[in-house]
Amino acid sequence: KLMGVTMLDDAEVMSHNPREVVVPVVGGHAIVTILPLLSQVKPPCSFTQKEIEYLTDRMENGGIEVVKAKAGAGSATLSMSADACLKGLRGNANIVECAFVATHVTELPFFASKVHLGGCGVNEVYRLGPLNEYERMALEKAKKELEGVLRKVLALCRSKDS
Repeated sequence: KLMGVTMLDDAEVMSHNPREVVVPVVGGHAIVTILPLLSQVKPPCSFTQKEIEYLTDRMENGGIEVVKAKAGAGSATLSMSADACLKGLRGNANIVECAFVATHVTELPFFASKVHLGGCGVNEVYRLGPLNEYERMALEKAKKELEGVLRKVLALCRSKDS
């Protein structure tokens, strides 16, 4: 089974305690494929278009900034992702994170979306939910980019199996 957890430390979301803020990040793990669903932030927040664009850019490029700051010696998401996976595998209830999994959420064979983690891995893959116009447009761009990447990766996997 294959699963990659997508998690960013979103410390800049308005005046809330960062430990209490949840921003679903769907799509993929490369800049244009990273799609934070700011319309689904918990606790609910409202943003201006300028704030949406700024926060989206920060989340798209946050991982790159961390890797640069660590001089290539680490990732922005590893420890948070591992913690979420381990909690789910231990049977902790209500572990919902965004993960890159085989899914039917979009027409693509793999896509990062919200999943419920449990003792056997992914218990349930959730739909994207309502998206605003900005997110719908970004989703189409992300899917187009992911489609090309997935085509190459799946072809490479098939050639190695032959």
